Amino acid sequence: MKNIQKYLQILGFSVILVFGITVNATERGKIIGGVIHQAPGWFKESFLEISEDVEEAGEAGKHLILFFQLNGCSYCDRMLQEVFEAEPYTSYIQQHFDAISINVRGDREIIFNEEITVSEKELSEILEVRATPAILFLNEENKTVVRVNGYRAPERFKHILDFVTSKSYRSTGLSDYLKAKLERNVYQLRDNPLFSKVTDLSSIEGPLMLVFEDGSCYDCNEFHDGILAHELVRKEIEPYTIVRLDADSTETIIDTEGNKTTPADLAKKHDVFYRPGVLAFNEGMLIRRHDSLTFPHHFKESMRYVAGGFYRETDYRSYSRARTEELLAEGVVIDLGRP
Repeated sequence: MKNIQKYLQILGFSVILVFGITVNATERGKIIGGVIHQAPGWFKESFLEISEDVEEAGEAGKHLILFFQLNGCSYCDRMLQEVFEAEPYTSYIQQHFDAISINVRGDREIIFNEEITVSEKELSEILEVRATPAILFLNEENKTVVRVNGYRAPERFKHILDFVTSKSYRSTGLSDYLKAKLERNVYQLRDNPLFSKVTDLSSIEGPLMLVFEDGSCYDCNEFHDGILAHELVRKEIEPYTIVRLDADSTETIIDTEGNKTTPADLAKKHDVFYRPGVLAFNEGMLIRRHDSLTFPHHFKESMRYVAGGFYRETDYRSYSRARTEELLAEGVVIDLGRP
């Protein structure tokens, strides 16, 4: 009996057998890398009657920012550190905006407008907040004029702030505004052995990843060195044909539907104005998109969702919850942090 027990312990079984042999339980995995970061003290202490907050901001010549956040969100932490708590951005935001923090899992009541009075988490569902931070800019009519999903480099976010402050949204779209304002000497497009030189996207069988870059990309080096080079990411993107497109290019390519286009027009068609923007296709369909920098765990699982065909069976949120539980049950340590 002792020999059997020793053998089972070596194999790592995590059950108590009917013979009364107790073995070491497999240790449950854990989640690390999350950061609890409170909103800055200068954020507005609001009664969460948003129409009144909008009116007060307008009277002061400001716009209102709704900062949707989640405790433990590493992206929120980075955004707060690098933008909302760092000069010269802090002073600029305080001068031109009122900011309110909203917990996407919170229970505080929000009077969003005359038709909607709900809890924080219910409002997050109504507004389809799927990633944090989600940052909404409201005008004096309580209308969203810009929405930013996820992390943005400070330099790029400053142009978004300028777009709202100048009320340029009245005459142009954010994508066109950024194209005209952003510097083009920030980044030089890099070669990567993962990239395929394909110009006819309709010829690709299996999962396809399109990566949009240009010279204004503040996050592209981190994407190459921290995301694409990550061991766990490499495993999940192996089935993909990965094509990098210069979002400024006017050279002719063929899109996934067999139509002639250019990388610039394709980026515009899919409203990809973040760099590097990532679109993931399978079976000719666009399944997932990444409009902000995504750290290794979330990126690899998003790519696995597409390449593995899980989208045929369930939505991504349900997949993510089930997958997290699966990994934890296997004893995996899930690192949500930056590379």
